[in-house]
Amino acid sequence: MGKVTIKDIAREAGVSISTVSNALNGVSVVKPETRDYILGVADRLNYIPDFNGRNLKAKSTKVLGLFVTSLKGPYFATLADIMFWECVKHGYELTIFITWNERSAINSILGKRVDGCVILSSDVDDEGAKRILELEYPTVFIDRELKSEKVSSIIFDSYRDGVTVAEHFIRKGVKKPMLITGVRGNYDSKERSRGFLERLEKEGIVIPDDYILDGEFNTDETYEVMNKFLQTGKPLPEAIFGTNDLSAIGAINALKDNGYSVPGDVIVMGVDDIDMCEYLNPTLSTIRTGFEKQGSLAVKKLVKMINGEETGDIYKLHGQLVERESTNKDYNKL
Repeated sequence: MGKVTIKDIAREAGVSISTVSNALNGVSVVKPETRDYILGVADRLNYIPDFNGRNLKAKSTKVLGLFVTSLKGPYFATLADIMFWECVKHGYELTIFITWNERSAINSILGKRVDGCVILSSDVDDEGAKRILELEYPTVFIDRELKSEKVSSIIFDSYRDGVTVAEHFIRKGVKKPMLITGVRGNYDSKERSRGFLERLEKEGIVIPDDYILDGEFNTDETYEVMNKFLQTGKPLPEAIFGTNDLSAIGAINALKDNGYSVPGDVIVMGVDDIDMCEYLNPTLSTIRTGFEKQGSLAVKKLVKMINGEETGDIYKLHGQLVERESTNKDYNKL
């Protein structure tokens, strides 16, 4: 049997095509018992809706897209979950596109497979972002600052977060810090690192290149590069800033496995305040960025731009310092 159509369902159920259409689309004019019967027939015949045909007529998919290069780690998983439930509130579905191919990502966006998109993907480069701006496609970026009639950005004030960590270390009397950067090209990694380094430089503190490690926002990767550093016999830094919590955790694990104490020998701080921070030993000092709020706001703003209720804007979410045991030297004295 070929592709099942609503004509096939109508013939099998003994009703009109319009009744089948109304039942499949949840139109309330169809009696509940009739709707259930038609849906049962559709399931039995393995009916699959033709979304492309429907979208051409309705000019809407009622689907929003989240474009990322990975879902690995608590930040991405939480972001996607928050966005999904916010979509449900507004009558949308959420489709997640995981891709390292720019052409594929741009084609999916501009090909209108979704009504609007949220982008957290370094794969969509500046040229791709420019095309989206020019075509005024409803988009929320959460990894760069862009604004137009139909384009918004909802980002962390990552530069300020880096400054906050630097000032926290300065208050602790740190003179020899270490920086662990995140994914190359990532907006938050670049801005957190820039804010951290520039604030330290104002105090006359310059971090040597060999004390800036590449952790890729990943616990295992950070563990490896930190462990390799410790094997060199170079002087231990007084403090380590991991540009996300996973990096900070990887650094702590490497330090402990090499016989060092946190915070006794080295104080360590991350960014994000993921759930596990308060359950680690020692508990992790961090910057609470509020990424749950970021996901919710991204969907709300996107829907309003799609509906023509608001124009594009740039929103910065300000982080909050949360000090726990990993930067508290008195912790080891308790």
